[in-house]
Amino acid sequence: MKPLLPVPALPSLPALVAAALFAATAQAAPATYDIEPTHTYPSFEADHMGLSNWRGKLNKSAGTIVYDKATGAGSVDVTMDLASIDFGLEAMNAWATGEKFFNVGKNPSATFKGRFDGIKAGVPTQVVGELTLNGKTRPLTLAVHQLKCVPHPMLKRDLCGADASGSFNREEFGLGAGKDWGFKMDVNLRIQVEAIARE
Repeated sequence: MKPLLPVPALPSLPALVAAALFAATAQAAPATYDIEPTHTYPSFEADHMGLSNWRGKLNKSAGTIVYDKATGAGSVDVTMDLASIDFGLEAMNAWATGEKFFNVGKNPSATFKGRFDGIKAGVPTQVVGELTLNGKTRPLTLAVHQLKCVPHPMLKRDLCGADASGSFNREEFGLGAGKDWGFKMDVNLRIQVEAIARE
């Protein structure tokens, strides 16, 4: 009679559940994305004496986004170079960066830091965070109008893009210039951003 071969022990149910959870966690790990500066331009809209709206953008920005595509969770950290402000009018750019307004010699940048929130179908609908401008930090929530990730056609890494917007009162940041002339203090901010996953 042939000797019976030992039967390998089967893993217990708790072990199987733990393994499944570990695998799910591994697949859902958040990734860090570096903002692509040539495809990221925060833009703004500000009132001019109640007569028209000035529009412009910040030509230089940098930062990171942490995003978990499986859960929609993540965070945003963007730094905007105030010296790169562009109204399309050099005289206005010079005034805005000077001592009477942004004073970039003292406060060269603005930052927005926040976390994804309002997750629907795995995609965040807003970023709840804080804007730091002119040495002051105030709460700011951006609505996320679009967020999509695709494989980068050349780099073969994940590429994500988003469009978000919000508004703030510039007087709350000590930037009340023009109020006595009838300028409204509300500023609309829109951020178009693309970011590439780190290797």
